[in-house]
Amino acid sequence: MRIMIKGGVWKNTEDEILKAAVMKYGKNQWSRIASLLSRKSAKQCKARWYEWLDPSIKKTEWTREEDEKLLHLAKIMPTQWRTIAPIVGRTAAQCLERYEKLLDEAMRSEGQAPDEADDPRKLRPGEIDPNPEYKPARPDPVDMDEDEKEMLSEARARLANTRGKKAKRKAREKQLEEARRLASLQKRRELRAAGVEIVRRKKRRNFIDYNAEIPFEHKAPLGFYEVDGEHSIVPKQNLTNVSLKDLEGARRTEVEEEKQQEDSEKQKKRRKKDLPGAIVQVNKINDPQRVTKRARLILPAPVVS
Repeated sequence: MRIMIKGGVWKNTEDEILKAAVMKYGKNQWSRIASLLSRKSAKQCKARWYEWLDPSIKKTEWTREEDEKLLHLAKIMPTQWRTIAPIVGRTAAQCLERYEKLLDEAMRSEGQAPDEADDPRKLRPGEIDPNPEYKPARPDPVDMDEDEKEMLSEARARLANTRGKKAKRKAREKQLEEARRLASLQKRRELRAAGVEIVRRKKRRNFIDYNAEIPFEHKAPLGFYEVDGEHSIVPKQNLTNVSLKDLEGARRTEVEEEKQQEDSEKQKKRRKKDLPGAIVQVNKINDPQRVTKRARLILPAPVVS
């Protein structure tokens, strides 16, 4: 039994299918997109789009300002490439690759360049690239495999079908309804021309028309007594505006303020008429000797019952 492991280098055909699938299905249905690519999983399709195929990815040469920003952020947030990438405006893989390249150039300038043959980042013969999503696509061969041709034809057929089953059914039902309406209209015209008038029946509604009827109305049964007098128009009462103060009366605070104002006016009048007498009265009130001591509390003796 042949076991196919999904992954490997991305080909130009797969990239084009992925672009067309994203245009149709959007960026949230990666399982459906991966079903078009027999050799790739949903995770790999998503990574390929966000790391290489997305039109917003910058693939131009790095500027000096971007290099300075990258080195500064790498010092503040070491190894946090997913956080650094949106600030710099590149992908995480691009930031990591550029950072390693800058470090290699710095070591070469100091004369400490490592041997390229012993570089662990380079793939040896027979090794599989662990991150093929970040690399350019391999060009298509002249004679493609049967599997690739079948995958391409299936993807072309599925992506060309822009209208699904439900949309087709709705369009078919709409067409049948229009044909039925035109046939009935033609029939009525022919009958009218022959002198036969057809009275159109009212359509039975299975719902309540709230504009024409009272919903869930229950009419009261007829009683033994006449109720004609109850429907007479009640004469309009003469209503006057009544404030809350008239209903509840004056408040305690307002009454106290009025009394205090009266007392102050009386004091002013007395000072004008008899100033020495007013001063004597105030001194009597404020005399500490006149303050009476509180009487001792006398309680009755306890009674045992």
